[in-house]
Amino acid sequence: MGAAGAHAALSAGRWVWAQRLGVCAAVCVSLLSCGGGGGGTLSSSSSASSGSGSGTTTTSASNVASVVADSGPVNNTVNTLYTSVTVCVPGSTTNCQTIDNIQVDTGSVGLRILASALTLTLPVQPAAVGNSLVECTVFADGYSWGPVALVDMQIAGESASNLPVQLIGDSRFPTIPADCSASPGTEQDTVSAFGANGILGIGVFKQDCGSDCSNTVEPAAYYGCSSTQCVGTMVPLADQVQNPVTLFATDNNGTIIDLPTVAEEGAATLTGSLIFGIDTQSNNASGTETVLTVDPNSGYLTASFNGEAAALSQSFIDSGSNGIYFTDSDIPECTDTNYSGFYCPATSLALTVTLTGLNSVSSTVDFTVDNAETLGTDNPTFTVFPTLAGTNPVAQSFDFGLPFYFGRRVATALENDTTSAGTGPYVAF
Repeated sequence: MGAAGAHAALSAGRWVWAQRLGVCAAVCVSLLSCGGGGGGTLSSSSSASSGSGSGTTTTSASNVASVVADSGPVNNTVNTLYTSVTVCVPGSTTNCQTIDNIQVDTGSVGLRILASALTLTLPVQPAAVGNSLVECTVFADGYSWGPVALVDMQIAGESASNLPVQLIGDSRFPTIPADCSASPGTEQDTVSAFGANGILGIGVFKQDCGSDCSNTVEPAAYYGCSSTQCVGTMVPLADQVQNPVTLFATDNNGTIIDLPTVAEEGAATLTGSLIFGIDTQSNNASGTETVLTVDPNSGYLTASFNGEAAALSQSFIDSGSNGIYFTDSDIPECTDTNYSGFYCPATSLALTVTLTGLNSVSSTVDFTVDNAETLGTDNPTFTVFPTLAGTNPVAQSFDFGLPFYFGRRVATALENDTTSAGTGPYVAF
């Protein structure tokens, strides 16, 4: 499969890009297109539709940003959700840049921008051990490397001042430590390798590493670097790459992704809304949704699939995964090497999984798996499909990626923050 940037990672023991190990977040449009379906229950007053889907969203309020799933900046992504952000040199209202094709990812924490997509010169943060603070973000299929800088960020009507972000692939720091470069997979420090101009990580955590990195020097995490040498370092919570939502003045306890339904054959593009805050405005009020609390250390919930007694305890819902990834030896895998790791059943399969939160609340979710090769050949220009699925090398994991969000309003509540539906971390739909 042609791929650009599989964003599933762990950083210093804390869940950053949800642990979608060994699968790709982007595939070549000429080979494959993907999509999804379902129905949400969060209360809403929204309206709009996109592509071949149907549904309602709103982008008129100050806490709502438009999002789109399309082919991305290198014209080869599928089931990948993008938005735009504006970043400024801290304290400036004129020295600013709006950057599009920023992937929206509920399975990660923090804003990360490809240095090649940035025209601003931003102040790099100092490290506690001296020199500059630089981070290694480890993915299942590779890693990204770059310094931590401060920006003032704006998205829709929300803003965050002095936000620590990672500048991926910054040429000022070419020396990558051995414990970072030894990570499985390849270096993903260019737009073509990453499949986006950056990532907006809006997962359930407030920092990307948390107390793990504030109390311990973790391998393949944070470093104090000169242009030629790096030394591992601890990083106070406030200096770590932050979930931008936590720094908003209001609407800062979570997010909601609201996407239309997509027909089973897929769509060329899909437009929806990213809504900031939960129970802070009329457009993000909780309703009759199912609330599943997730593990406060890992972000995981539990899945029960295929009637098996063993619970899949490392499961998650993640807008940064481009398909549905699970293990089922009865479903044939694709034989074409371009679709390696994807499922290719002879006929469309109707399947069910039960998701259970730490609060013992469960929700049974129906989904469909189609032949990935057929999807690619029948609709070579589509970028959105609900039925793309593949193998998951983590035995205890079920990864519900972006197809889960199609036709749903899915809320992600931040750790320790309260809403009328409960205290985060949780997901609700």
